[in-house]
Amino acid sequence: MNREMNRLKVVLAETKRTNRWLAEQLGKDQATVSKWCTNTSQPSLETLFQIAEVLGVKVQDLISKDIPSDHE
Repeated sequence: MNREMNRLKVVLAETKRTNRWLAEQLGKDQATVSKWCTNTSQPSLETLFQIAEVLGVKVQDLISKDIPSDHE
């Protein structure tokens, strides 16, 4: 099952920023940011807050609203 846990790729496009730019801002490897954008892996909660800060968005904007609950 392919679940999109974050909207990072969408938010980067909306803010006209690139994976490379975000990686530089966070001091992370570009491959790591790419994995976050493709939902192959997820950033830590602390990093999610850092991403929101450098992109000038709310953390909620980075989280998918379509995550199915295990209780459904």
